[in-house]
Amino acid sequence: MLWTHTFIPTLKETPAEAEIASHKLLLRAGLIRKLTGGLYTFLPLGVRALRKVEKIVREEMNRAGALEVLMPALQPPEIWEKSGRLVTASDVLFKLRDRAKKEWLLGPTHEEVITTLVAGEINSYRQLPRNFYQIQTKFRDEIRPRFGLMRAKEFIMKDAYSFDATDELAQVSYQKMYDAYTRIFARCGLKALPVEADTGVMGGKFSHEFMVPAETGENEVVYCDGCRYAANLEKAVSAGPAVATSTAPATAELEKFPTPGVVTIDALAAAPYLVPAERQIKTLVYLADSKLVLILLRGDDQLNEAKLVATLGTPHVRPASAEEIFGALSAHPGSLGAVGVTTLPVYADTVLTNATEMTTGANEDGFHFRNVSAARDLKVTHWADFRSVKVGEACAKCGQPLKIQRAIEVGHVFKLGTKYSEKLSAYFLDENGKQQPAVMGCYGIGVTRTMQAVIEQSHDKDGVIWPISVAPYTVCLTPLSVTPGGPVMALAEKLHAELEAAGVDVILDDRDERPGVKFKDSELVGFPIRVGIGEKSLAKGEVELKTRGGQLVPVPVGEIVARVMGLIAAAQ
Repeated sequence: MLWTHTFIPTLKETPAEAEIASHKLLLRAGLIRKLTGGLYTFLPLGVRALRKVEKIVREEMNRAGALEVLMPALQPPEIWEKSGRLVTASDVLFKLRDRAKKEWLLGPTHEEVITTLVAGEINSYRQLPRNFYQIQTKFRDEIRPRFGLMRAKEFIMKDAYSFDATDELAQVSYQKMYDAYTRIFARCGLKALPVEADTGVMGGKFSHEFMVPAETGENEVVYCDGCRYAANLEKAVSAGPAVATSTAPATAELEKFPTPGVVTIDALAAAPYLVPAERQIKTLVYLADSKLVLILLRGDDQLNEAKLVATLGTPHVRPASAEEIFGALSAHPGSLGAVGVTTLPVYADTVLTNATEMTTGANEDGFHFRNVSAARDLKVTHWADFRSVKVGEACAKCGQPLKIQRAIEVGHVFKLGTKYSEKLSAYFLDENGKQQPAVMGCYGIGVTRTMQAVIEQSHDKDGVIWPISVAPYTVCLTPLSVTPGGPVMALAEKLHAELEAAGVDVILDDRDERPGVKFKDSELVGFPIRVGIGEKSLAKGEVELKTRGGQLVPVPVGEIVARVMGLIAAAQ
């Protein structure tokens, strides 16, 4: 390919819209252009990198035994109504009407479509297992599209769906996809960390996210260097707080005392009260399916809403308003507690189990209770882990200190169980002739997000540093003189032909530009290998070989093709 025959509109300045490094470089390197918020056009180099990511994904899906299909992006809402997600996922659904005023959805994912397909086509255990996948455009009504391709309204995704006869066989399918994802991200040049994850709106039994460590990531990953435990913050557990909760025998009597104007944990910890946060019980009030519940945490802990939703078993959860709280407890936030409360269900964090010598609100504005004993004074309906893990807490598996790292989610694997197959009638006859629901798994990779994650993880001050596996072009030939018929251009054209014949993706920068401009553009776009050809070096029988981010090395003209091929082979 000749540079002048393609379209690479590089930019010297960073567009104001770009917030993170990868977004800036996608725009500056001429890979994408914004149409409007959350919508982007892929330019020629962007398409080439995207297709290479897709090729890796496709090869590994096929290797794992998945079968490629292509499902409609336009979906009838009736199947989403059957699964229950027409309501639970309504905030991300794009809805439209046709000329007959019939409503349709633009698919954000395809569990309902594939399960409907299987329900009509598979009826015997002899037809299982099956795993179907597609690479297709998805649509999600993001409230705040940001970071370029990371959070867009339209994006390309690989989604796969496995169907098995038993839970044990479904675990085999799950492991195949888990292993395939590990290979995919490694081949894309990404350091991706598989972490335990919350199943969220997808539902199901368990899941893992594949996270790419990056300071600009929107997710937080808790991990342990000792035993390699890793989970996202929504799912992570620890051995408990660094400072233990008092569980001394409850000898002192419950005592109400005045706390005028004290409505925060910090205020109660300050003089004259001096009650440390770890000796306070924080009381939160939530609505779950329109019913009020109390949530108790230690004062220095933060509620993990994903854990709360999982425990309550409903996604319809929100904090109660001040008016709703006062109507139920006759007190305002800041003076709340569960002592003596029997009319509302009380959910307490396990850190408070057997806690004594605690202080909490008295459900009377301006008053608190001290000497609270959880076992004696609280009527707890359910104990569970509701807290977010903190840096430095001991790992529950090995006891080493936990760390937290920001990261970008690039893939997610779920073991769904029979949630969708039961609701959408994907049944089969087992070997005893009994009807059973298929056991499902689903597996997603954000293809466009993966491409951007490569840039976020691999760049420097000069531009992108593409791995050879996904680079738009592997080699950039850079003649410093483009005079037709001249020795420099003649050699450039010869090398271009030889490398193309060897199957190398090569671009020849035939622009009549200053060497500095060509070199800067090559670094900005991030071609893995650059071969500079100038009259001075050619007079010595040499060209200049430079890997992206590496040093300039003179190489004899007769050896350059072999050296380039060696670099490519070493990267595979």
